[in-house]
Amino acid sequence: MSSTPFDNRGNKDASIVNPHGQGTAIPVEAGGHARPAPGGPFLSGEAMTGGYGKNGPDILHNCSISVDRGEIAVIVGPNGAGKSTGMKALFGMLNLREGHVKLDGEDITELTPQARVVKGMGFVPQTQNIFTSMTVEENLEMGAFIRTDDITDTMEQVYELFPILGDKRNQPAGELSGGQRQQVAVGRALMTQPKVLMLDEPTAGVSPIVMDELFDRIIEVARTGLPVLMVEQNARQALEIADKGYVLVQGANAHTGTGQELLADPDVRASFLGG
Repeated sequence: MSSTPFDNRGNKDASIVNPHGQGTAIPVEAGGHARPAPGGPFLSGEAMTGGYGKNGPDILHNCSISVDRGEIAVIVGPNGAGKSTGMKALFGMLNLREGHVKLDGEDITELTPQARVVKGMGFVPQTQNIFTSMTVEENLEMGAFIRTDDITDTMEQVYELFPILGDKRNQPAGELSGGQRQQVAVGRALMTQPKVLMLDEPTAGVSPIVMDELFDRIIEVARTGLPVLMVEQNARQALEIADKGYVLVQGANAHTGTGQELLADPDVRASFLGG
């Protein structure tokens, strides 16, 4: 029997991630939970309070979210709970009135989203996340816009992770199915060789079969050591693959724990998982 839940999944090839500053993967313990990274989480937003615009109302209220090396962390909760807003706060897309964001020990609270991409944050928004008139390969090339080295090996890694994209590399991305478009979006983010991958509702609008396939690929990515943080509407399925989960309600932390702990919590089950 496999000693860890991910032993038979993933190619264990870390060449797709950023070789500088991200560190080695944290071994997964029996039960599926990564050991905490030395020196604190790799990406963290601590006590975040803020909203959109200079005078807009606060949407987040003392909200804290983090993800460690080699870990999958998910943000779940009811509609309007501030899940995507929490993700966008980490990426610098709204004003924080209080709190701070750190990446690999560096305070990046004041950096623009563009500067955070250069620092190593790969962000996949929920919608409008591909160039529909461009081919699959052109989309991937656009993802490598900050790189000056040879991107060939990384592109082949993306095609290995998502074989259907290799088959359709010369096809306009707008002609693909919803699930295939999401693969293009994730692949394009990986082309930057990010230090952390952030996914906002990656399975929105796709079939259960496609959702399972996307989750399998996310597990493969995490196995390389790349921290993965995602907002997900399919809470039960997301928590099943999560090392850590955050349940947000009205922009604040309501429950935090491992994926299995939250799945077993009677309050979480009754309120967010249908009993």
